[in-house]
Amino acid sequence: RTTEYISLLRGEERAQEDADKMNGLLFLLFLIIGGGAMVWSLFHYKQYMVLQAATVHGQWLDSMFMVTLLFTGIVFVITQIMLFYFAWKYKHTEGRKALYCPESSKRGVWWTVIPAIVLTTLVIIGIYRWFQITGPEPKDSMVVEITGQQFLWNYRYPGNDDKLGNYEFKYITAVNKVGLDFNDPAAKDDYMATEMHVVVNKPVLLRIRSKDVIHDVGIPYFRVKMDAVPGLVTRFWFIPTVTTEEMRKKTGNPDFNYEIACDQLCGKGHYGMKGIVVVETQAEFDAWKAKQPSFYESSVKGTDEEKHFAELTEQLKAEKEKEASKGHHE
Repeated sequence: RTTEYISLLRGEERAQEDADKMNGLLFLLFLIIGGGAMVWSLFHYKQYMVLQAATVHGQWLDSMFMVTLLFTGIVFVITQIMLFYFAWKYKHTEGRKALYCPESSKRGVWWTVIPAIVLTTLVIIGIYRWFQITGPEPKDSMVVEITGQQFLWNYRYPGNDDKLGNYEFKYITAVNKVGLDFNDPAAKDDYMATEMHVVVNKPVLLRIRSKDVIHDVGIPYFRVKMDAVPGLVTRFWFIPTVTTEEMRKKTGNPDFNYEIACDQLCGKGHYGMKGIVVVETQAEFDAWKAKQPSFYESSVKGTDEEKHFAELTEQLKAEKEKEASKGHHE
């Protein structure tokens, strides 16, 4: 009480009222200027904020994002306007009394039920799409194996038999980077590529591996993101809808390429671990495929690598026989 009387004698109450008015006005100005800046930035930077989805499931995810943004955006705008407007409208004024709102069960129910309905609807839509994305791939999907290593991507395609051959990590060498097992006939016509080629509007199944540490296959335009884990084969399937050439025309960038980034920090060279995806027509893909020699024929057959592979095979065979013999005696 003594402090209050001293403040009155010094005239500080008036100064406080002036400060409240100034702060209320600043809140109002911030609402107007900040809101205007937000609207301007949304339109001005729209083309840089969201990458166009170039896959079927990417369009699903974008539509879910926009629906979520619609609901949350409406709530955000209303609450922010109320926050800054009320700070100005209901600033401290001499003689004004605060309005008391008693507790209302009816309002409490509405505050609970409406958000619950909205959130439940969004969750159900999300679960439905998640099951579609992570479910079995279509039977006519083309298969591409992508193997991450520090700090590049290796791409393997099945040959004319449309079947990827077996692999064994003990067969990995400087030449045989993914450890192809050439004892399996299906592996002898597999071919390696320096970039990933896929066909527009055709399902693609990615078989994802890693030969050293955890990597992550991230293709932003495709809305693809899946970890590459040593010792495991993860998978992700998608359907590309826009060819590379079409996207170059849409973006106005003749040098545009779909990029594969590593979305998991994997070492000092992580920043440079990227690859290229070429989306093309079936005819263009067939022409490209016809030029790809099998890895066995081009890099292994008749070389020291083939002799080394034979030695490794005998070594592995001896190890298996030794383990089997040991188990038998036990």
